[in-house]
Amino acid sequence: MEQQTFQVKKYSGELEDFSIAKLEHSLLKCGATPQEIAAVAAHIEPWIYDGISTDEIHRRVFSFLKKANRVRASKYSLKQAIFDLGPTGYPFERMVGALLRQKGYKTKVGVVLKGACVDHEIDVLAEKQGNVYAIECKFHSDTKFSSNVKIPLYINSRFLDVQKKWNADPEKSIHLKQGWLVTNTRFTTDAINYGNCIGLTLLSWDHPKDNGIPKHVDRFGLYPITALTTLSKHEKRQLLDRDVILTLEIEQRPEVLQPLHLSSRKTREVLSEVHQLCHL
Repeated sequence: MEQQTFQVKKYSGELEDFSIAKLEHSLLKCGATPQEIAAVAAHIEPWIYDGISTDEIHRRVFSFLKKANRVRASKYSLKQAIFDLGPTGYPFERMVGALLRQKGYKTKVGVVLKGACVDHEIDVLAEKQGNVYAIECKFHSDTKFSSNVKIPLYINSRFLDVQKKWNADPEKSIHLKQGWLVTNTRFTTDAINYGNCIGLTLLSWDHPKDNGIPKHVDRFGLYPITALTTLSKHEKRQLLDRDVILTLEIEQRPEVLQPLHLSSRKTREVLSEVHQLCHL
């Protein structure tokens, strides 16, 4: 008897055939063991029906992982955790700045620079080995949003205005070398081609291939606090309101949890999850 195939609805509204192999691959990327992957697949497959959304599949997988292994659940939900940093883009800018510091850059977030024509607010200014980089962060709370070619066109024009002024200033001892564009969603093909053509560094959820945002977060253990499964949404929002963005900040300064008035037991659970995420 031929196996029944089901179609799932993607975030974009497009339909595609459900693939258990694709689900298993996403679980493998978040560090799940073969036994855990098999358990999730066995749990999820009976729930699949024609037209199910990828969002519902994600929720069911996350719910199962949360009971089985909180750290796996945190890693699996990274994309949603970054969306949950909103509604403003500032926490995302802080996260990007932290990633760059781990790669050896000196960074400043929210810097106003004079251009040849007008002033510009630069989301992250990064310096390394005598060069400075102007980084624009485009945070989106809508999963369907992709940055088209208009975005890098606009960002590059701003960068060129600032670069002209900066590099003509005799008091500047370091060179403003390049503009970067970072987004938590995706770039269209035209946006990528344009960025490559003009030398604008692009970083998104899935670009460069196999070296996008998830790879950087995993490499340095810089998970946003919104990935934690041991805190409620309200507790996470309280921390964000106090400018606590990364689990690493809790690891380094556990006292930032004190305003939440957590029980001793819950505090230990949170710190345990934080430690595991920071030292994967």
